[in-house]
Amino acid sequence: MSERVTATEAARKFSDILNRVRYGHETFVVLRAGEEIAKISPAHPGQSVTLRELIQRLSQRGSPDSRFAADLEEIQASQPPIGDVPWPS
Repeated sequence: MSERVTATEAARKFSDILNRVRYGHETFVVLRAGEEIAKISPAHPGQSVTLRELIQRLSQRGSPDSRFAADLEEIQASQPPIGDVPWPS
């Protein structure tokens, strides 16, 4: 369902509206003089998943093979040392 906002309200709260579209996946219909003139909605609405969906998808993939941990240790051991960082901690 879309939330309806006036053009004036959309202008005043544009940053908030964009955040709600991006992170809350909300859609807004902008009205001018009571007429619908625009819709602000997520550009890629189908890409988000809930945490429950993510857990379900990951559980369906099964466990990594027996060499997975050894491969990670080998990769980590082969990385060069970072050395001194050029900025204070």
